[in-house]
Amino acid sequence: MKNILTLLLLLISVGAAKAQKNYTISGYVKDSTNNETLINANINTTELRKAVPTNAYGFFSLTLAAGEHVITVSFTGYTTRQLNINLQQNEQLNILLQPKKSTNEAVTVYAKRKDANVKNTQMGTVTLATSKVKLLPSLLGEVDILRAIQLMPGVRNSGEGNSGFYVRGGGPDQNLIILDDAVVYNTGHLFGFFSVFNADAIKNTTLIKGGMPAQYGGRLSSVLDVSMKDGNSKKYEVEGGIGAIASRLSIQGPLVKEKASFIVSARRTYIDALAKGFVKPTSAFFGSGYYFYDLNAKMNYRISARDKIFASGYFGKDKFNFSNAKQSFKADIPWGNATATLRWNHVFNSKLFCNTSLVYNDYNFTFGAQQNDFKIKLSSGIRDYNAKVDFDYYPVSNHKIKYGAMYTYHRFKPNIVSGEQGGTTFNPNNAAIKYGNEAALYIQDEWEATDKLGINAGLRYSSFTQVGPYTRYKTDAQGNRTDSTKYKSMEPVKRYGGLEPRLTARYSINASTSIKASVTRNLQYLHLVSNAGSTLPTDLWVPSTYNVQPQKSWLYAAGVFKNLKDNMYETSVEVYYKNMLNQIEYKEGYTPGIGDVENEFTYGRGWSYGSEFFINKVRGRLTGWVGYTLSYTWRQFAGLNGGEKFPAKFDRRHDASVVATYELSNKWKLSGVFVYGTGNATTVPTRFYIVNGSLAQDFSNLNAYRLAPYHRVDFSANYFPKPKKERKIKTSWAFGIYNAYSRLNPYFIYFDQSGSPLDGTLKVQAKQVSLFPIIPSVTLNFKW
Repeated sequence: MKNILTLLLLLISVGAAKAQKNYTISGYVKDSTNNETLINANINTTELRKAVPTNAYGFFSLTLAAGEHVITVSFTGYTTRQLNINLQQNEQLNILLQPKKSTNEAVTVYAKRKDANVKNTQMGTVTLATSKVKLLPSLLGEVDILRAIQLMPGVRNSGEGNSGFYVRGGGPDQNLIILDDAVVYNTGHLFGFFSVFNADAIKNTTLIKGGMPAQYGGRLSSVLDVSMKDGNSKKYEVEGGIGAIASRLSIQGPLVKEKASFIVSARRTYIDALAKGFVKPTSAFFGSGYYFYDLNAKMNYRISARDKIFASGYFGKDKFNFSNAKQSFKADIPWGNATATLRWNHVFNSKLFCNTSLVYNDYNFTFGAQQNDFKIKLSSGIRDYNAKVDFDYYPVSNHKIKYGAMYTYHRFKPNIVSGEQGGTTFNPNNAAIKYGNEAALYIQDEWEATDKLGINAGLRYSSFTQVGPYTRYKTDAQGNRTDSTKYKSMEPVKRYGGLEPRLTARYSINASTSIKASVTRNLQYLHLVSNAGSTLPTDLWVPSTYNVQPQKSWLYAAGVFKNLKDNMYETSVEVYYKNMLNQIEYKEGYTPGIGDVENEFTYGRGWSYGSEFFINKVRGRLTGWVGYTLSYTWRQFAGLNGGEKFPAKFDRRHDASVVATYELSNKWKLSGVFVYGTGNATTVPTRFYIVNGSLAQDFSNLNAYRLAPYHRVDFSANYFPKPKKERKIKTSWAFGIYNAYSRLNPYFIYFDQSGSPLDGTLKVQAKQVSLFPIIPSVTLNFKW
């Protein structure tokens, strides 16, 4: 790998040396009001085939021939700047862009250039501006970037009110979700109904669902890359909101003006406090409580013009408890994430930028229950220690090379069960704690080969090694242990690895039309195994081990991208096919036990294919999009469904969304959302009969039936009153209606039994459980 990298850099450097005398302009593009760096701002000249974008830290490098140039710097939502430069030597620039002010003084920032969907080589990419997401209708007034992503074609939700999502036929564990370089393993609050991302702390959100670049790995389906704000280095700001079930508060400002800044953002529900006044002491729910909180914090310090450090963290927790003096049963269920990231940006020279990150990540789930003198406790979790380094190298104007390496030490704690009764402790040897080393090297080149052809080619090599301490057991046909092999700490148990080539190409037919295609191979060494139809904290993350092989996939995609009316309308049609190996499900008849959970797995394959249609209006008083996906997702396991293929539980034939935002006046902005989806695939009883006086049943083939289609309409109205001149506080109101026509969408179905089989009065009836009828909400937002 090192030799390949050296050869590639040498060839490009030699080509550059043969050209005329060149110099390089490098630096950062920032918001002039707060010094926040702007990601994917564009720097262009008439000589370039395509604009050069800033990287994830706002850095750019542009190599041009000596002489006079007019440099254009643009970012949607900001005033474009033109700089006249007589280039006679390498120059460093910090370019400040002024936000455009709308009539209500709220700044709307879109984190991409206006023709990015046509000009960029990358395909299947969605970039969301937090300011835009805040205008959309939300459940109970809680702004949620994960729910906004579910409105895009190719992305579907995992159930009513759930923040989990599926991308192009992949499971929820096949999405790499990262916050400031830290992997987020559990993305949901309130058992998955809200995401852990507080919109007030978020700077940029990018979803890549096709043609994953080589810098990302470890998942099969998609990448959701979320960046936190750095904090205002010019002045102090306070903003927050008071909602129906939660409130939030963010504070940011300079630690050392123009040199160091911070942001702290917190959110907490008060469901527990509100519910106490409505639950009577005689109720079975008296004594129950639930709350969640999360805290985002970040600081940065500019050591020099070449060096900058960042420290950021996320800390979130959910806690549900049930305790009633009149009941003999008690339960305590806490779970949560904690992440910490330390990053160092270093500019080696005008063409080479480096970011080094150290990341700590910890996720834990605990279930504790007590009835009379019997106690039981179940816990699971995952802890990571990660180090990574990434280089951005700009040898010439039409090449951007990115390369780097990463290493992660994993500690997995799946299903540790203990108990106690009458002074007797029940603590079986079931911990099955597992350890693993994950590593990767990658290199990629984004190359504008001609005026029409752009190529992003990458190669990634990844590996995963299960290491000790670990004891591997041999068992007989009845599952009894007959022999064992012990491994010492860090001693290899089983190693996996392989190459992951990535290739994306764009051909521009004209200035407003392009064709793109991509092919990617991915390996996934961590697996989320679930018995439910949605992501819950009880789901288990397990590693690849001696018995569990890594998941593998090939994804092929192609599309046509067309902009209309001076880029006012973006349109695209994409098709894809994904082949997946080593998919994991529980065996038929599995019930949670105390043994090693990987003994209950069965393995098979999956495949998915479909087409996506997208129309997006990005300018004017009326903005929004229409998306539609036609898709098929299949699974096949020798040990399930008689070996026949069956629809995956997240298969959805038709999925459509309509999103619209209308600026009614300077003070009012209205939004509406309509979603429709084919009902979830499910397995149901097909026959009931009596055996020895008891009711028995036969089930259909796996996922042979469909629940009723899912659809709803949401509305929101955002009111921005004109602030009084003598008051520095700006307020706004967000009014919302979720599920406006009160559609009772199915969450799950169950079969209710009444009567007796002995006298012929037995009746079995299917009943549907629905979660959310029409739900109004109101939120007061403030900022000063």
